[in-house]
Amino acid sequence: MNDGTTVMPIGISIFLIAAGAILYFAVTKAVNGLNLGAVGVILMIVGALGLVVSLLMLGMSRGRVERTTVVQGTSAAPTGNAVLHEETR
Repeated sequence: MNDGTTVMPIGISIFLIAAGAILYFAVTKAVNGLNLGAVGVILMIVGALGLVVSLLMLGMSRGRVERTTVVQGTSAAPTGNAVLHEETR
């Protein structure tokens, strides 16, 4: 189930990286009291950290399948039915 909770942080992180790269590499104007190159580097670092965290969270949330097999009809339960329960988180 992907309800957008993982996609949105990845998009925001990519946007921050792109905005930071533009400020660092492409903007040549100077602003009094503000170093746009430093702001660009900070945005790229924050975006990269956000991307790494988002991808780690995505990797942890995918592929987790909990399987419980209940077999009835063995010596513990003599009815003869087999039930497989799968739950994806």
